[in-house]
Amino acid sequence: MAFRYRLRVRYGECDAQKVVFNARYGDYIDLAATEFMRALGFGAELLDGRLDYQLVRQTTEWRAPAHFDDVLGIGVSSPHQGTTSFTLAFEFRRAGEDTLLARSETVYVLVSPALVKTPLPERLRAALIAGAADVVTCHAGWSP
Repeated sequence: MAFRYRLRVRYGECDAQKVVFNARYGDYIDLAATEFMRALGFGAELLDGRLDYQLVRQTTEWRAPAHFDDVLGIGVSSPHQGTTSFTLAFEFRRAGEDTLLARSETVYVLVSPALVKTPLPERLRAALIAGAADVVTCHAGWSP
């Protein structure tokens, strides 16, 4: 089981069709990526700037809508690690359900404080490969 991040959809994140506005998924991905990195043990490095990365490419495929007050479970894994980049895969489901709502893949490049590409440290590479199986971070006030 991949790391999972749970959040509750807020009213202001929905559009006129009463579904989560497509651009909000980028926000959700950013939150889930940060919590994934914390679960891998890199929270302090994120806060003090020793670990920084920039988004290079992001693709999202939507399959079903999410709505106001849904609790979303976002599974996060890292299917690829390069020399200076890594990929995170995100799967969106309603918490406790199997139906896939959306899938996204994001490529990040690791950067130095001067915003220069830098090689992935072996510790980060190993943590990305291992993942954070069975870890759930919940900001939704929900439990199964």
